[in-house]
Amino acid sequence: MKQLIASDIAQAMANASWIRRMFEAGLEMKQRLGADRVFDFSLGNPDVPPPAKAREVLHALADDAVRPCGLGYMPNAGLPAFRAALAEKLTREQGVALQGQHLIVTVGAAGALVTFFRTVLEAGDEVVVPAPYFVEYGFYCGHFGGKLRPVPMPGPDFALDVDALLAAVTERTRVILLNSPNNPTGAIYSAEALARLAKAVDALNATRERPIFILSDEPYRLFAFDGATVPPVLALSPYAVVLGSFSKSLSLAGERIGYIAVNPALDGADTLLAALTMTNRTLGYVNAPILGQKLALGLLNEQVDLTIYDARRLAMARVLREAGLTFALPRGAFYFFLQAPGGDDVAFCNRLLEQGIIAVPGRGFGMSGYIRLCCAVELDIIERSAEAWKRAMQG
Repeated sequence: MKQLIASDIAQAMANASWIRRMFEAGLEMKQRLGADRVFDFSLGNPDVPPPAKAREVLHALADDAVRPCGLGYMPNAGLPAFRAALAEKLTREQGVALQGQHLIVTVGAAGALVTFFRTVLEAGDEVVVPAPYFVEYGFYCGHFGGKLRPVPMPGPDFALDVDALLAAVTERTRVILLNSPNNPTGAIYSAEALARLAKAVDALNATRERPIFILSDEPYRLFAFDGATVPPVLALSPYAVVLGSFSKSLSLAGERIGYIAVNPALDGADTLLAALTMTNRTLGYVNAPILGQKLALGLLNEQVDLTIYDARRLAMARVLREAGLTFALPRGAFYFFLQAPGGDDVAFCNRLLEQGIIAVPGRGFGMSGYIRLCCAVELDIIERSAEAWKRAMQG
């Protein structure tokens, strides 16, 4: 067969995402064994219903949609009313006075990342990221010639190792990418570590023509438990940029609504925002979905029921502890990242498969020897998996 696709895409397909691979294995097992005998902790698909107000907002949108241009084009940076309201929300969260012009609305947090990387990266630039990390980061920066440079964080709590991150910085470093609360570990980076990192980056940028950006990916910002708070990043440096989405906080993953917020203190903030807006358009997004923006606008002061996720987190901890596994209780997000007994994450995931448990090897997140579990599943599934975990540990 003739070469139909680019060689790098062919290679990426050959090394397909471990998350998807295990998810598909789970689908096959459910068909073969029955769904009640399979415990699928592979895919981070938020299953808690959106806030009840979503019904009211959607009904109102149906009436609004049939007016002239009700579903038409809009400014590429997003609906002005949504940007203004979102700026007020982010001002409270980040401690920086923002207006609508300081952010753009994107096609989810993934679209925000791709848009940002297209705007700032040159071929050969490096993106430093704490490991483990969300598997797609390498693809997002690699599309534009960027290279992901993972830096291992110390388990079992995976706290931010600022010295290790700074030691990885080179002349080609363009972005330090943070994700807190973290997927896959659930770690929340401390205010002290973030402030020290920002101070060091500002000092480095004083000597550089092309500055290093601190890019904070925050789709799980509201998912903090046991009284934990998620420290704001935007106020720490003029070079800080924050992005997020409503996929998890409002269970609107399919609506693909995200954002990028730039610190107005940045010298050239207007230029960066104009470039981000152009890139958002020329990548083919044009603008984020209009219905999704209007829905998120109507739900800005709402959130999903976090007590459901917390109950699942605690139940998962009980099940794992009783089975004899080693882990740190995650403080945020809805994942567990735990040591694989014997040290071989793929072998342990295969052992779990024999008991109907679907987990994802840690090497899919840049750190072998661990497995990731997603708790975005019904409480009953977690509790019923207890005996399967014990059998897997005895096998």
